[in-house]
Amino acid sequence: MPEETKLIQISEDELIQIEFDALLNDYLNSNHRKKVELITKAFNFANTAHKGIRRRDGQPYIMHPLAVARIVSTEIGMGSTSICAALLHDVVEDTDYTVEDIENLFGAKIAQIVNGLTKISGGVFAVEASKQAENMRRLLLTMSEDIRVILIKIADRLHNMRTLGSMPAAKQYKIAGETQFIYAPLAHRLGLFRIKTELENLSFKYEHPDTFKQIEDLLAVDKDKRDTFYKEFTAPIKQKLSEMGYDFFLKERIKSVYSVWNKMNIRNIPFEEVYDILALRIIFTPREGISEKDQCWMLYSAITNIYRPHPERIRDWVSTPKANGYEALHVTVMGQGGKWVEIQIRSDRMNDIAEKGLAAHWKYKSSESEVSELDKWMKTIKEILENPEPNAIDFIDTFKLNLFASEIFVFTPKGEIKTIAHGSTALDFAFSLHSDLGMHCIGAKVNHKLVPLSYKLNSGDQIEILTSKKQTPQPEWIEFVSTARAKTKLKTHFKKEEKNLIIDGQKKIEEILATIHLKPENEIMVRILNHYNYNQRNALYLQAGKNALNLDEIKLILKPKSTSVFGKFLKIPFVGGNSDNKKPQTVPIDGNPAKIDRKKTIILTEENAGITYKFAPCCHPIPGDDVLGFVDETETINIHKRQCKIAAKLKSNFGERLVSAEWATHKALVFEEILEIKGIDKKGVLIEILKVISEGYNVNISKINIETNDGIFTGRFNIFVHDTEDIKNLTININKIKEISSTQRIQI
Repeated sequence: MPEETKLIQISEDELIQIEFDALLNDYLNSNHRKKVELITKAFNFANTAHKGIRRRDGQPYIMHPLAVARIVSTEIGMGSTSICAALLHDVVEDTDYTVEDIENLFGAKIAQIVNGLTKISGGVFAVEASKQAENMRRLLLTMSEDIRVILIKIADRLHNMRTLGSMPAAKQYKIAGETQFIYAPLAHRLGLFRIKTELENLSFKYEHPDTFKQIEDLLAVDKDKRDTFYKEFTAPIKQKLSEMGYDFFLKERIKSVYSVWNKMNIRNIPFEEVYDILALRIIFTPREGISEKDQCWMLYSAITNIYRPHPERIRDWVSTPKANGYEALHVTVMGQGGKWVEIQIRSDRMNDIAEKGLAAHWKYKSSESEVSELDKWMKTIKEILENPEPNAIDFIDTFKLNLFASEIFVFTPKGEIKTIAHGSTALDFAFSLHSDLGMHCIGAKVNHKLVPLSYKLNSGDQIEILTSKKQTPQPEWIEFVSTARAKTKLKTHFKKEEKNLIIDGQKKIEEILATIHLKPENEIMVRILNHYNYNQRNALYLQAGKNALNLDEIKLILKPKSTSVFGKFLKIPFVGGNSDNKKPQTVPIDGNPAKIDRKKTIILTEENAGITYKFAPCCHPIPGDDVLGFVDETETINIHKRQCKIAAKLKSNFGERLVSAEWATHKALVFEEILEIKGIDKKGVLIEILKVISEGYNVNISKINIETNDGIFTGRFNIFVHDTEDIKNLTININKIKEISSTQRIQI
């Protein structure tokens, strides 16, 4: 071996050893039992198994399992079993070792977790990594066996996101998209708030690098002012808490770049109007003899003696914790210079749960019989898995209903408090209590007044469910339930009902055929399907079962023909499937559309618009927007905005069809966009705006809609532009008009 190579090898071995020593140090500083020998054995085994393999960034592969194990240990707070499983999580997939080998060396529990991780793998960097919705279904199935599988998978995804820079752009979009779509909400639901925030931020960084940099720079510019304000704001709080004799520390929380952008986008406001960038956390060690809840309110009282609280912005997550286990008391107060600041009051235990989520939740669980909102959520997920959607994307949509829903609190007639997702209806609540209540629900009484099933509940409502044994679920119920449990139960009921109708319809058709001495052979069934204009048997059987067809016509259409030679030219339709498909899919004549090289970045020129690419109607991208391409079955590239909701689903399920795309200069094509302009309603201001748009930039206007209220106007101007540069210049110059307060593009 040459001397140079030997030196590099020694250097890498030292680097690996340093990382492993850091992992052991993290573990030894935790409260877990010290099973150092087992962790060392797992590391040595994984290191040998991955020897000679490198990641795309050039590092030895073992650095990835080590990094995942450190996240599992330090950032999630798990013990030796999880650390060993994290070190071994890629061994079965990437080497010749089997789950049986792992079990023989490390025991059944570690082998079970590694097996669960292997089932849901395929690796986010692998060729077949796009089928993440199917992967997610498998991931949730393993959750019922051991929740540690999902926690290690989130740690694995976090490290992959931290090292995403070495991947091609198209794969960055795919991985960032599925992270935003699935893994960030999952981390949120499991109480891993810091990890959820980092996953969102990293996803945003790779999907919108320019916007990320702009907001990051704006936050940096304000840093000195924020630091000065923070010192002044916290000084009297520190003094007061010290006088009260509390052991505490204060922590500054700065809104993440993604959170800032999300607020700007949702509320359609500029950066300067995002006022809650700074927040304060007070973490205290509780005194013995007084409940944590009482002490939180004591600190609240002390703080509100210093600063005036906002009466409508108090959040009591101490009396009733969130479904993911989160506990804290939030209050927003008026600080120096009229600035509102949110203060979060937490005990050490509450902070541990907020930082480390589910792992900490288990650590502080007082008894096996204690059922938390998180336990109830796990039970709901198992119910969804018992009757999963046949379509993976629909399944994920149903599952996601349970992820990001914020909670409200309602009361039963006896005063028992219940947690339910924000936006839930009376029918959702009935299903949350018991499936039979939901199935037979005819209405409800909310605050002693009769309301329909579709009534949306508010926090604090007292609700009584009314039922009747004669009531059965109606198809329209699906439209106004919003919780995953209710949707799953109703869909399962309707599928069973539909299946019975299909069987009944098939029986009716076969009985008619028997009366004319025919069997349901393919040629016969094709003629019946063509007559009723269906291309799938189940669709025909379903309508027959519903008595929606005149089946007497079958005898007429099957009268003997003069010739039967043409029968052999009839195509046999697909059996089963979705009854909505009335026409088979068309394919190009040669069957081989020109293949697009998906590894290359597609340059979007004006000449190939509508030929090699087209604009997605769901989000209306224009030149200058951050975009990506999706290659459809005809090898046409559909251009979506990267933040488009439809694109989010495509990234999570068809990642292998994504391509990176960049705009060429566009000054020929025009696109209709909407500018929302707000300002003081003063005479002549509209003429000033029209001068800038029409005369200054020669931009055509298709529609104007202006509303005024108490001297303030809001105007929406439909304009034709070439690209985002036109919008940027218009916005800058319209904002120069003295009476204008803001100008924003309305994003679809």
